[in-house]
Amino acid sequence: MPVKLRLRRLGSKGRPYYHIVAADSRSPRDGKFLEKIGTYNPITTPAEITVDNERAVYWLKSGAQPTNTVRAILRYTGANLKFALHKQGKTEEEAEAIFNRWFDDKQSRISDKKTRVRNEAAAAEKAALEAEAKKREETAARIAAKNRPEEVAVEEEAAAEVEETVEAVAEEAPVEEAPAEETSAE
Repeated sequence: MPVKLRLRRLGSKGRPYYHIVAADSRSPRDGKFLEKIGTYNPITTPAEITVDNERAVYWLKSGAQPTNTVRAILRYTGANLKFALHKQGKTEEEAEAIFNRWFDDKQSRISDKKTRVRNEAAAAEKAALEAEAKKREETAARIAAKNRPEEVAVEEEAAAEVEETVEAVAEEAPVEEAPAEETSAE
C-alpha cells in the first residue's frame, strides 16, 4: 500500500485548517488516514505549524512520500533535516546536536518575525487613527463654515482685510526718528 504524507482539510468555508496525516494514496483527501502527525493553520501570521517530528521521520523512513506542501512544512519544522541526518549515517547524539542548533536559530527567527509583524500592525493602526482624526477635523471645519451665518463670515473677512491693510501701511511708512535733545552746559 503506497503511503502519502498529505494535508487533510478541516475548518469552515474560507477559514481552512489542516491536519497533516499519513494516508493511503488511494483514499480521498478528507477520507480515512493511518495516523495524524501534525496540524497546519495558514490563517495566522506567521502560520501555526505543529508536527511530531519523530513520527514524521518514522513515516519517511518507511517510504511515505510527502506532497509538495507537506514537504515544505516538514522542511520548516526540521523533520526533513532529521531524516537527512539519519540517511547520512550520523549518530543520534550528532544528529540531535545539529538539530538543536538549527531549531534554536529557527525559533529566534520566528519570534523576530512575530515581533516585526506586531510592530508593523501597531504602526499601521496608529497611522490610520491619525488620518481619521485629521479627516474628522477637516469635516468639522467644513461643517462649521457651512453653518456660520453669512453676516458673521463677511464681518470676519472685512476685519481680516483691515488688518492686512494696516500691516501693509505700517511696513511701507518710514519711521521718523525724533531729534535728540541737545543739552547746554553753561
